[in-house]
Amino acid sequence: MRVLVVMMVLMSTYVYGQQSQKEIAKKFNALVNVEDQERFYNELRSKSPTDPAKPAPYGEFRAQLAIDWLRKGNIDKYHFYKNTNPKFTAIQLFELSNLLESWVDDDQHIEWVQQISKQVLGEITLKSHDDTFDRKGVLLEVNALANAKLGNLAIAMENIKKSDKNAMFRKIPYFRNSNANYLNRLSLILIAAGQYQKAFDTLSNAVRTAVSTPKTVTSLKLAYQKVKGSTAGMDKFISSLQEEAYQKIAKEVAEAWMADTKPVPDVSLTDMNGKSIKLSDYKGKIVVIDFWSTACKPCVAAFPAFERVIDLYGDEPFQLFVINEGESPEIVKPFMEKKGYKLDVLFDQDETIFKALGALGTPQKFIIDAKGNINQTGTGYAGSDDKEFYKLKAMVELTKAKS
Repeated sequence: MRVLVVMMVLMSTYVYGQQSQKEIAKKFNALVNVEDQERFYNELRSKSPTDPAKPAPYGEFRAQLAIDWLRKGNIDKYHFYKNTNPKFTAIQLFELSNLLESWVDDDQHIEWVQQISKQVLGEITLKSHDDTFDRKGVLLEVNALANAKLGNLAIAMENIKKSDKNAMFRKIPYFRNSNANYLNRLSLILIAAGQYQKAFDTLSNAVRTAVSTPKTVTSLKLAYQKVKGSTAGMDKFISSLQEEAYQKIAKEVAEAWMADTKPVPDVSLTDMNGKSIKLSDYKGKIVVIDFWSTACKPCVAAFPAFERVIDLYGDEPFQLFVINEGESPEIVKPFMEKKGYKLDVLFDQDETIFKALGALGTPQKFIIDAKGNINQTGTGYAGSDDKEFYKLKAMVELTKAKS
């Protein structure tokens, strides 16, 4: 019996040894819950003992565990894995900065944000992490706002100024709300410093040009009251700025209307459960489709705006699909669950509809009218939640008016 047990252990170790790092990483990344990830990692370690003479393997897993435990609010677990000195990949550094951004913008865990961002900024300077996506500038913004909220205004002003030198992606519509978030954080620091008029002017222009998010509006309300001394006329003023932004975008959308009608291709796609779906079966509804992949940051950046559009047209004959290109449900499902997105996903594994429509890349959206015809398309990400929302809303409204 003992021999059998030993043989089973050896076979198990052999099986793990035969798996490629890529296969192991795929299994790890398919796990949604950090508890399951940690269990998988510990099992992996027990069956693949480390060599003390070699660098510890699975550093990428430890880095991910640090981030995912932090996301759950477990700072002790974060430090436990972070203290093993894993190197954050570009994607992991992006995830960590996103988490710290959401916390400082939502006024949560401010001391943690200040401490973690300070430490990671120092490590980026030492090139300890992969900063391909230029997260240093964002972390300087985050650290600046955290310090402003903690009353450290001198550090806040210094770091928000430093962030300007690390702003490669700020005004490029690639990452979600890059410029909108910066303007909002800058304005909150200005308010903390008593520079109310400058903050008011910055935020007003941001809303007027749709370089904004709902948080921008919240900050503008604060600045308005600081400058005006009351809330009188505030809602009307902000609504006028939002309407100005929308009308400008709606005009651009109308000018891009295609005179030549293209019928939606009669091809089969599959949903997350493998069920066959044909877009041609949705006649009678306005349908929005958008091509994407999990690796496409501008694609995913648009998702919150898509969810706002779905809420807006919830009582109308309307459907929005995000059509994944080149990935399987095994990759996409945990991604959507982890991010918390509720969008309807379809799969175009052979690029059948992508090619039939002559799509140029990802992200690209097409609007299908109630008769099954296409007269509108749009490429890329608009750059902010509000601008993406206004653009898609304008496209839907124009389709309704033309149908």
